[in-house]
Amino acid sequence: MRILDRYVFKSVLHIFISCIFVFIFLYVVIDLLTNLEDIIRFHVAFETLVRYYFWFIPIMFIQVAPFASLLATLYTFGKLNHENEIIAMRSSGLSVTQITRTVIVLGALISLFAFWTSDRVVPQALLTTQKLRDQMWEGAKNKKNKKTEVIINLSMYGLKNRLYFINKFTTADNTMEGITILEQDRYQNIIKKIVANKGVFIDGAWTFYQCITYNFDANGQVINEPQYYEDEIMDIPETPQDFINQRQRAENMNLTQMQDYMRKLSRSGANSVVKKLKVMFYQRIASPFTNFIIILLGIPFSMMMHKRATGLSSIGLSIMVGFLYYIVDAIFVAVGTGGALLPSIAVSASHIIAFSYATFLICHLP
Repeated sequence: MRILDRYVFKSVLHIFISCIFVFIFLYVVIDLLTNLEDIIRFHVAFETLVRYYFWFIPIMFIQVAPFASLLATLYTFGKLNHENEIIAMRSSGLSVTQITRTVIVLGALISLFAFWTSDRVVPQALLTTQKLRDQMWEGAKNKKNKKTEVIINLSMYGLKNRLYFINKFTTADNTMEGITILEQDRYQNIIKKIVANKGVFIDGAWTFYQCITYNFDANGQVINEPQYYEDEIMDIPETPQDFINQRQRAENMNLTQMQDYMRKLSRSGANSVVKKLKVMFYQRIASPFTNFIIILLGIPFSMMMHKRATGLSSIGLSIMVGFLYYIVDAIFVAVGTGGALLPSIAVSASHIIAFSYATFLICHLP
């Protein structure tokens, strides 16, 4: 690596790490101060707090890494530009690509690391932080909130190879609404489908109302007449607590689990839920590479900064560019969730636009 490459690389990496540290430190301090009253009231152990914020680090890293990447790029090259070092490099025959290649490689490495963290570490971190948070707030206030919890779009895999999909589950009275149950054989072919308007857990058993049962053959065709019951006691071993504890959350799954989950859930006919899950799935793939794209976007802007206050200029530009970037991304994701665009296109559209615009600006730098 050339001396120049090492100089630029160290500068960007140092600022990037400093920004990550500052952002995480500020979050921890603000969150502690916000919850200080409850921490004292419920006598939360210091060890529990340390474990909670330790597991929150990878979650925060994924969220702030793009902004830190952009800020590091803008500040480094903005400072070099302000001190006329960019002009000296260009005068020596170096192109913009040669000057910035180490930063581009660093952006790719950060994106790959963010992808691995998002897929392998963040799901477990989310589960752990939620459990620790439940442990910390075990007081009466938290118990009261749990009793009145309403879970929307609950889905889970149960015993007897069943897939449950429930539109609404109210924990206060153990009531389910909009119920679909798919029972599968060992080859994951649907052999029975149960649809009910409502289900209530009474005296240790589930009673379903306005319930229809369909039976299927090996080819997926309905056999015999569907059985309708105004109310029926169902042979379901799962209790309300099982549904609360085992509910599936897409954010707590890695990509492989999400693929398998979508494949099985699509058989329930819940197309709108599957569509949203597909958008989330492609977002999990594309979002980590925001670090790489946003570094490319920051290079031409940093080369065009001429103000004396380089630090303030870089912060202002970071906020502006990042804000516009996430607005465009949010719009396309919303359109994709609504079904107007394919999920893969909706999620990658902002990346393609930003990459194209950054490449155009870099190619047209003086």
